[in-house]
Amino acid sequence: MSASLPPIPEPHESLETPELLDLGPSVEEQCLRADAARNRARLLEAAGRLVAEHGAATLTMEAVAAAASVGKGTVFRRFGDRVGLLTALLDHSEKKFQAAFLGGPPPLGPGAPPVERLRAFGCASLRRSVEQLDLQLAAERGPDRRYTPPPRLLRNGHLIMLLRQVVPDADCELLAQTLMGYLDPALVHHLTKNCGMPLERLEAGWIDLVARVTRTESPPAGVRIELPSAVEQPGVEPPC
Repeated sequence: MSASLPPIPEPHESLETPELLDLGPSVEEQCLRADAARNRARLLEAAGRLVAEHGAATLTMEAVAAAASVGKGTVFRRFGDRVGLLTALLDHSEKKFQAAFLGGPPPLGPGAPPVERLRAFGCASLRRSVEQLDLQLAAERGPDRRYTPPPRLLRNGHLIMLLRQVVPDADCELLAQTLMGYLDPALVHHLTKNCGMPLERLEAGWIDLVARVTRTESPPAGVRIELPSAVEQPGVEPPC
């Protein structure tokens, strides 16, 4: 018969309920974050009013500070620079657009064949650019940072994913950059404002480009891609 187990030693630690570590923000931190969020919303509201009244091209950090009755340094601390402020103004519609092509209804979202999703993606992007062209142009970054913002990388990756499903033997990374170039706000501005091309022509050109890149047939001429109304008219909504 095996030897009996030794007695369990008395614990040295206190048997009182231990104090739990607070892994979340303290009450003071939550208050500070709430104040920061309110200040940010106030600045964005002021910037949105200035853009609506005078256009995005003339927006300055000084003007936003004056409109919000704060110091200029506060605006710089919140947004970094003018491009950061303009990007924040576009943030709401950008999130709606991302939600639409990542998880919204087809043909823009999952559930449609990849070629249909490519057509819908370009048409949605073109309509969004035309709707917000002034703001998108003003938010354009310099050549050294133009291709690296997370929203652009996400859209580019989405195109690569769709292209790999249709033309897996192609250089999908370069093809995606080619398609992204067609949707560039500066090009959309040139074609619509300087060349007088209507949005319908740009959409038809996109659909034809997708057909040639993917070696598929285009839909009948004159057929417009139907998209959810929230994607067609994104607008710049005031912050929550």
